[in-house]
Amino acid sequence: MHSALSELEKEVIDIFVRIAGVLSLPRSVGELYGILFISSEPMCIDDLMRKLKISKGSTSQGLKILRSFGAVNPVYMAGDRRDFFTAEAELRRIVAGFVNEQVRPQVNIGKDRMARVKELLEQEEAGRKEFIAERIERLQGWQKRANALLPFALNFIKPD
Repeated sequence: MHSALSELEKEVIDIFVRIAGVLSLPRSVGELYGILFISSEPMCIDDLMRKLKISKGSTSQGLKILRSFGAVNPVYMAGDRRDFFTAEAELRRIVAGFVNEQVRPQVNIGKDRMARVKELLEQEEAGRKEFIAERIERLQGWQKRANALLPFALNFIKPD
């Protein structure tokens, strides 16, 4: 395997680094997904480290994140004990995994926070209580819509 990145590989990796940035994911996540996406062969951690010139820690952590939402798939290579990976190329699967792993837990945490906010509302002075109650009600509506929208939004992403 050539160790230097080709211009094509650099461009594809840059696309995914930018997407990772938008999603507040580490740069290494974009780099790893990008090189796996453009690679026709499965790659092991050593290959990824060498090709991208990143540390073993960044590589392992990036792969862990990518695996958590199904963006990479482990591949068995006969006669080799190392772990090899390929990129998941179905956008719907990646988005569904990302939503389930990153977005849905935040929405669920929001439910617990809302219960606490309602408790704190009772401690507010009378003059502000009505205004804050209206805002809390509005926030709960947003939360309900987000929960309803997530599965619906995934239906718009057609399999490739």
